[in-house]
Amino acid sequence: MEYEFLNNFNERMKRVGAYALLYKNSMQKTTWKKFGFENFDEQTNIIFAVLLYIMEQSLKDEPCTLDDIGSFVDDLNMSYLKKTLTYEDCKELADFIVNTVLCDDGNAMYFNGYDFSDKEYQAINISFLNNEIVYLEDTVRRTSFKLSNDGYSLLLSTLEMEANMRLTIHEFIFKMHLDKQSYDKAVEDVKNIFNLIRIQLQKMQEAVLKIKQNALSYSVQEYKNLMNENLTSLETTKNKFDSYKNHVRERIIEFEEQDINIKKLEKEELDNLNYLKIIEMYLSRAIEEQQKLLKAHFDLKDVYAKELEDLSQMSLIKRFNIRKDLYDLVFEDAGKLEDIHYFLTPLFRKKIRKKYNINKAIQYQKTIRKKEAEDDVEMLSFDEDEWEAEQMRLRKEKLDKYKHSLQVMLTLANKRGVISLHEISAIVSEDRELLEKLIPTVEIFREIVIELLKNKSVNVQELREEKAQYTDDLAPQFQLNETVLNIVEESPELGDIAHVRVSKLSGKEKVKFREFSSKDGMVKVVTCSDILFEVKRGKKHGI
Repeated sequence: MEYEFLNNFNERMKRVGAYALLYKNSMQKTTWKKFGFENFDEQTNIIFAVLLYIMEQSLKDEPCTLDDIGSFVDDLNMSYLKKTLTYEDCKELADFIVNTVLCDDGNAMYFNGYDFSDKEYQAINISFLNNEIVYLEDTVRRTSFKLSNDGYSLLLSTLEMEANMRLTIHEFIFKMHLDKQSYDKAVEDVKNIFNLIRIQLQKMQEAVLKIKQNALSYSVQEYKNLMNENLTSLETTKNKFDSYKNHVRERIIEFEEQDINIKKLEKEELDNLNYLKIIEMYLSRAIEEQQKLLKAHFDLKDVYAKELEDLSQMSLIKRFNIRKDLYDLVFEDAGKLEDIHYFLTPLFRKKIRKKYNINKAIQYQKTIRKKEAEDDVEMLSFDEDEWEAEQMRLRKEKLDKYKHSLQVMLTLANKRGVISLHEISAIVSEDRELLEKLIPTVEIFREIVIELLKNKSVNVQELREEKAQYTDDLAPQFQLNETVLNIVEESPELGDIAHVRVSKLSGKEKVKFREFSSKDGMVKVVTCSDILFEVKRGKKHGI
């Protein structure tokens, strides 16, 4: 029996695990008694107060060092908690909360959540804080803390709703308060909206940094979820904030153009005027953040594509596992040590000795860099429209190469229903023109194979439904799903394809294509694992 209500159970456990790890790191710690926090309720309150302070500093993009947190705890204690703590005690308490409770003394924190789809427990990594090195007054080196994505989720879950509805609901409430002229409440709403956009922007920036560090550690599902959240934020804020800003500006002008002196306005009207000015300021800042968010959206897409392309190129380098390919084999049979020199010889290869060439000493030396004559100036005309048109033409030509290569694969797979790359190789080897369409360049063919193996399956029917709902106006670039859908819709003989599955055939002989040029002009031999293509047919679209 399947229980649909247990879908995404591990995602729920990640949110529960954040609280569990926080309380685990806090409870049973005798250090609390040293500072007079013996009650569990008191401990929890001070922890979340510190978290909120770090979130506030993160949203303002201001440094948040242990000294800053210690000063905050000291102010909090003097104004509200009234514990008998000195300033140094407060700094020590701040250090304990940050490093021990929130960071578990530098140890990675995991919570095991059960995944009912995989039928096993999964270790869920949770971290509340990130840190970075900052320089105060350009000389003093300090560690600054800011909230991680898990930290934001933890704090926002104490007051807010789910992430995919947060911005939409806040925008709706803000509009309602604006229409009812409850400007004091509208101020709080617009601040929350601005903070949510800032959080989304920081998520994008952290994702870019994580991808640059190691693209393999950032899953396709994480990338998809973040991009969908980003698009939701952009759709929600697009055009709406401009109209709100214009409406608020009109209301401010109405107050200021009244026939009475502003000083003689009633207190309520004067407060409303001040609230409206605050709202206008935050709407302007939100519009600016939205532009940054749009730029970050494209930056993330470009960085992720580039890093994956670089990783695909690295896959051509043959690597050895020392333990598997050396130690384990020697342990099984010590006699193989007789041939160890074959393995070690490359490590001791001497550098080529350099010899002095006396002929170079008496040879006329030409200048490497030519001097630029001041009077020799060439005026070049630059037509931006022509350049953009040329760039668009080049991108379209490259996209056509991807399309023709995929079309060859789909056409051969559609004829048989199931076909391997080895069988495709045997077919196209007899037709040079067909072979050149399949492999226009080594890089294009490699990228297509990697995308197919990464996606594993393409549901054409779902792609048709998505295309009917969304319109993509971006510049042409290779997208596997979009290219497959275009091929199926444009080719009558392929119109009945409903589903395409691709899987790697383990244990099979590798497939080789010889004498193909790369983008740098070098002739290479293309070697890759055998792949199985499966095509399921359905009704032709529109029939």
